[in-house]
Amino acid sequence: MAGKVFVSVTVTVDGFIAPETRADDPTFERWMEQWSQLQQWVFPQRFFRENLKLGEGGEEGVDNDMARETYERTGASIMGKRMFDGGERWPEEAPFHTAVFVVTHQLREPWERPGGTTFYFVNDGIERALEQAREAAGDRNVRIAGGAETIVQYLNAGLVDDFTLSVSPVVFGTGVPLFGGIDANRMALEPIRSVPSPRVTHLTYAVRPR
Repeated sequence: MAGKVFVSVTVTVDGFIAPETRADDPTFERWMEQWSQLQQWVFPQRFFRENLKLGEGGEEGVDNDMARETYERTGASIMGKRMFDGGERWPEEAPFHTAVFVVTHQLREPWERPGGTTFYFVNDGIERALEQAREAAGDRNVRIAGGAETIVQYLNAGLVDDFTLSVSPVVFGTGVPLFGGIDANRMALEPIRSVPSPRVTHLTYAVRPR
């Protein structure tokens, strides 16, 4: 039986998943500062540190459980080209440890990384990427990892079963909106659970077609 398709992202209280990219700031120092503030809940977690091989120790609790749960339910991931381009600067051992399908117009051979992550480049649309991801995931779930444009494409196509927003107490004012371009008339949300912690609140919704 095929698993579910889900989204799990961190978002500001005003709805952004990344800071605005500024062409006049080639060092992206301000971008990194804001992004680090957004993701501050996950950095101290034991599972996050273990997965990225940052050393022993770390916090345990509801945030650590949420990070581990997201990883353990994921059998394959899908991302857009922009997110992948940023990912090429990640550690050599990418944190997915599964197949990752990149929706892109770029023709490229699969890129195998240490630790079990292989990036596959899909040139014929989001549905085909999902077909390949489902096959790779088996009975586990497929995560639509990002970025925002790719997430919205899958939501608008009615291909997402549920999503979790980890709402961080940060306000950007401007940035990359999670739901920019969403067709709200095509979906209804059913709350599943709310998991608060001192750093962030995790909100999970089932996605139902209207």
